[in-house]
Amino acid sequence: MTLQTTFYLSRILGHIIKDDEGYNIGKLIDIIIEFSPKKNEDEPIRPKVIGIKVRTEDRNEISFSILKFEIQKVNKNFSVICALDIEIPDNEITNYFFLKENILNKQIVDLNGKKLVKVNDIRMVSIADSAYVIAVDVGVEGFLRKYKLAKPLSIFFKSFKINLPSKFILWDDVEAVDYSNYNIKLSKVYSKLHTLHPSDLADIIEDLGKTSGAVVFSSLDDEKAADVLEELQTKAQIQIIENLSIEKAADVLEKMPANEAADIIEELNEDRAEKLLNEMKSDASQDIRELLEYPDNTVGSLMTTEFLSFHKNASVDDVLKTLRKTKPDVESLYNIFITGANEKLIATVPLRDLLVSEPSTTLANIMNKNTIFLYDTDKIDSLAEMVSKYNLLAIPVTNFNKKLLGMVIIDDIVEDLVNDRRTNKK
Repeated sequence: MTLQTTFYLSRILGHIIKDDEGYNIGKLIDIIIEFSPKKNEDEPIRPKVIGIKVRTEDRNEISFSILKFEIQKVNKNFSVICALDIEIPDNEITNYFFLKENILNKQIVDLNGKKLVKVNDIRMVSIADSAYVIAVDVGVEGFLRKYKLAKPLSIFFKSFKINLPSKFILWDDVEAVDYSNYNIKLSKVYSKLHTLHPSDLADIIEDLGKTSGAVVFSSLDDEKAADVLEELQTKAQIQIIENLSIEKAADVLEKMPANEAADIIEELNEDRAEKLLNEMKSDASQDIRELLEYPDNTVGSLMTTEFLSFHKNASVDDVLKTLRKTKPDVESLYNIFITGANEKLIATVPLRDLLVSEPSTTLANIMNKNTIFLYDTDKIDSLAEMVSKYNLLAIPVTNFNKKLLGMVIIDDIVEDLVNDRRTNKK
């Protein structure tokens, strides 16, 4: 039977480390763990201790790789025995990191709770000649243990039949995020964050603050970054865009709906806004420039230029094939627009009617000619009343020649109303 000993990082930091022959190596000031991605999804992640950092008698701080790491518990006290391998210069550490420096007392993401928490301690296990990280402690007991208060307070509270609350998060359900000053490859460190919903990730980035939030955001691919950017508050959006390179910021903004990107660019200083627009692809840049020309109180300033339009002679099957191919956002499916010559709006087709019709049916047979629409220069005040009166999810927007320019979706109308009320309260 293999002997296992569980212990906490806080209980061994500051201890004198000995080698196999009992000689002092130095005082333990940190533990180095290996970072390696999971090979099997069903296999838990248990990072292995592969090195130590010690302070020697002459006050030098040195990192070593190790051949052996053993924890012995004698009379409720821990002793650490190591067999050293070679010294490791700090600038050569690329695929592993220091537990105390980079995890303890740092903010991490609880992937199950989808929130930031602070690491108060780290739970580990010693098996034979090796040690592994099991979980992080984010509870009150871990906080007290770190300051050597857990034991006396536990005894005190037990006299009143009160237990100190503890909370552990398995290493598998943790994503460390506070690496802004450390040379770990972001593509590895932040891989799990991509599994979170954009709104959850946006909340986490806002809680992280300017510097760490920008680091996490930069690790996202352009598609995910665009989705997250849409969910951020305006202040956070501006901070993120200002901290990104022009190239990265332009790539992300291109993936966003033009109206959302225009709202962000409008808040930037003129010089940076122009640089971003020049860096973006011409069609995306042109759409945004046109939206920026609308006064804030007009319908055109709220509309999105991403919509689906078809000729009335197209069949239901033609439309469905296009939808499968293009995979548009949900908002684009609120209404299918029918346009004629010169892109003139002539009718709409609700998604429901499209789905229940025979594939061979032409749009002319199911379209609604009594189309409710707005002009791009109409005042925003008219939107809420129209949406409520006609129970609409999206309203097409045209110019005075009835050329279809875009649509305003209910989400943007509600957001505008909420922001307007907040502004008025101030």
